[in-house]
Amino acid sequence: MKFNVPINLASQPFRRERAEVALLASIGAALTISLLVFVVLILQDRGDVSVIRKRIRADQQTLAVVQRQQAQSQKVIVQPDNADVFSKSVFYNQLIARRAVSWTRVFDDLTRIMPADVQLIALRLPQVAPENSGDKNHVELDMLVGARQPQAIMPLLKKLQESPLFGPAEMSSQSPPTQNDPLFRYRLSVPYVQKF
Repeated sequence: MKFNVPINLASQPFRRERAEVALLASIGAALTISLLVFVVLILQDRGDVSVIRKRIRADQQTLAVVQRQQAQSQKVIVQPDNADVFSKSVFYNQLIARRAVSWTRVFDDLTRIMPADVQLIALRLPQVAPENSGDKNHVELDMLVGARQPQAIMPLLKKLQESPLFGPAEMSSQSPPTQNDPLFRYRLSVPYVQKF
């Protein structure tokens, strides 16, 4: 009776399972650590969101109070007796602001920045700038200028924007030359802060 017992170890080489197990264990540890980091970040975000929601609720309550006060003030202003006084005060404030602007100073400041090939054709009464402009001396100048060449207006726009007294001009209209008028005409609205 013969027994077939394999003695040659070379027919079944030794498997390196230890390296594979170590690699899998390190991958598992890295995934576990990243899971823990994500869980911590999610919990922190939830806390931040709850703080932001509380702030939003507080701001909404403050806004509601301000809106109620504004509505009450509006009711008082809209009453016939008060509406007349309010409109007069707005008119007087605008009148005072316009009279505070020195026309001599306006023309002097415009002369300094106006290129030689651009003419000032008309200048309307300055409009009082909106209250949120940030400067109580800020007015809007409505100018009509003319030039023989359309590209001549570009240096004026650049000088207006770079000037500390003026700001970027907004062009509301332009018209080409006619038989009676050889100038290109441009209507500009320009912020102007007069230095006192």
